[in-house]
Amino acid sequence: MTKKSEGKLLAQNKKASHDYFIEDTFEAGLVLTGTEIKSLRGGRANISDAFCTIRNGEAFVNNMHISPFEQGNRNNPSDPTRARKLLLKKEQINKLLGLAKQQGYTIVPLKVYIRNGYAKLLIGLARGKKQYDKRESEAKRDAQRDIQRALREKQKVAR
Repeated sequence: MTKKSEGKLLAQNKKASHDYFIEDTFEAGLVLTGTEIKSLRGGRANISDAFCTIRNGEAFVNNMHISPFEQGNRNNPSDPTRARKLLLKKEQINKLLGLAKQQGYTIVPLKVYIRNGYAKLLIGLARGKKQYDKRESEAKRDAQRDIQRALREKQKVAR
């Protein structure tokens, strides 16, 4: 069920990996209206404050900002942060709902991209990090960066 994005990346939630442990990922289609796809293709989307909910057996993404298309017509949606329906299979929704009801789990949007002409949203089942977890992961990342830097310098000297 875990899938990676292979299409054109349009928006990414970089803060999600800092604030959460991503347990599992799902690819969901987006239901868009009017000229939202044109704005999305232009890269005018923001998912940094977005979150997912499940209501009446349907999944929705809330607070995902898609700017109105400048050359749009009357079919332009008036609210850029409206709730948009996610296209998932019933088994996936049931799995997300069951796991999201557990303490500390939430559904977080990670990436928006285009695959085969369709807008897709990569959502992740995430568990919140504590402050000490964030410091620990930051220390690991810094250490890895120092190791890579030292290896590059060693290779330059060897040449």
